[in-house]
Amino acid sequence: MTVAATLPQAIDPLELYAAGIDTSDYVARVAPVVANLVPQIGNLLDIGAGGGQLGQALCQPENHWTAIEPSDAMRRRLTALARVPTILASGWETATPTSAGYDTVLAANIAAPLNDAQAFLARCRQWARRAIAWVVPAQAGPRGLCLAGCLPSAWHGEDETPGVDLVLKALGDHNAPDAIAKTTWTFTAIVNDIERLAAYLADRLGWPASDLRRSDMVAHLRQQARSTDRGYRLDVPRASAVLVWRQA
Repeated sequence: MTVAATLPQAIDPLELYAAGIDTSDYVARVAPVVANLVPQIGNLLDIGAGGGQLGQALCQPENHWTAIEPSDAMRRRLTALARVPTILASGWETATPTSAGYDTVLAANIAAPLNDAQAFLARCRQWARRAIAWVVPAQAGPRGLCLAGCLPSAWHGEDETPGVDLVLKALGDHNAPDAIAKTTWTFTAIVNDIERLAAYLADRLGWPASDLRRSDMVAHLRQQARSTDRGYRLDVPRASAVLVWRQA
């Protein structure tokens, strides 16, 4: 079952993204790729678990699922799941899992591989017994601001280099993954109020209140959106690369 994302007065970017993942084909497209490269997930450490959509799909009921998640909003989502993981309320830099190790360490759509790939991989190696799996952006397009893919590049101004290219360059040959696979999917956001979403995006882009582009933003999003019985639907083509390291 999918529901429209109800946008509060102050939009939480993580909640906006997580609600979009709920209504996207992300899990259906990405989970099989991860499972193909790591057939036996076993006990799972899910770093930056977000709303838990991918971790829940990958971790079998008989195995233990631990989520590292610093966001209060995302931890509330995790505790509302039918299957609640063990939750560590911290970032990866300060997390201290009590287990002696996890069969698989998963990091999907978080900043660490893009910002500090080598240090993050070293930490993942400390925790993983069998495999490490990262899911990183692979589209030639924006990857920062949620829904930037709906906007002209002149507005969002982001580097459009595929994230996976930056990650692999930062890792170097000596830390290259053992396997890489890519898949495409569609980020689908369903929102109730186009004007509020447009104001949020304009604020995130740093546009002043008097900027005439704000009215253009509303018109642009209305043109991009499709009206459905659940709200306004915005679709953004995305691609992900799954990088896997197999532990000895």
